[in-house]
Amino acid sequence: MKTALPPSCPMEGLLRVITGPWTIYILWVLSEQGPQRFGAIKRLVPGISTRVLTERLRMLEHAGVVWREQTMTIPPAVSYGLTDRGAELRGVLDTLGAIARRWEAEGAFACNARAAE
Repeated sequence: MKTALPPSCPMEGLLRVITGPWTIYILWVLSEQGPQRFGAIKRLVPGISTRVLTERLRMLEHAGVVWREQTMTIPPAVSYGLTDRGAELRGVLDTLGAIARRWEAEGAFACNARAAE
């Protein structure tokens, strides 16, 4: 006897795309700073490894959230920016940023800093 699968949440696919390691941070940087070269993104996302940044950018490009442009120079210049689909996330990112700044001002993240010590 087969059991019916529960209906899929319409946000499930979107959340799979944006909740990977460092993904929101990368999207926030591109939303706030505009198109950036790979090295600039790496500097703007402190702590991310080259491998993880490459994986995340490829996944976001495949999902149609980020565009990639390569200029054939020596060395090649590769830039990334938000597509129209990625730009749709700006309002959500702005809202999350405002909430994060408010919570930080209220000391909500102080327990995280103490736990890391």
